Amino acid sequence: MPQKYRRFADFYPYYLSEHANRTCRRLHFVGTSGALVLLIAAAVAQNAWLVPAAIVCGYGFAWVGHFAFEKNRPATFTHPIYSLIGDWVMWAEIATGRIRF
Repeated sequence: MPQKYRRFADFYPYYLSEHANRTCRRLHFVGTSGALVLLIAAAVAQNAWLVPAAIVCGYGFAWVGHFAFEKNRPATFTHPIYSLIGDWVMWAEIATGRIRF
């Protein structure tokens, strides 16, 4: 049974532990960056079809990182909301140099 987290602050250390592999983190960063570009493009072009493409891009890269490199099950399967927030927080921390790319 997966652990229940009452707050994101309690979940995030677990989330980071599930992303110890550098290649997995890099794939997350690339996928999240691609998703961000696609979401911006969807808004600018007013093209709703780019939204599912953003989702596939973000999760596709992340899941390859987990299954091929981290060898674990993505946290999104058990903690979808906190995991999504964790993706963006980790992305920001990588972008600002707080976490090594």
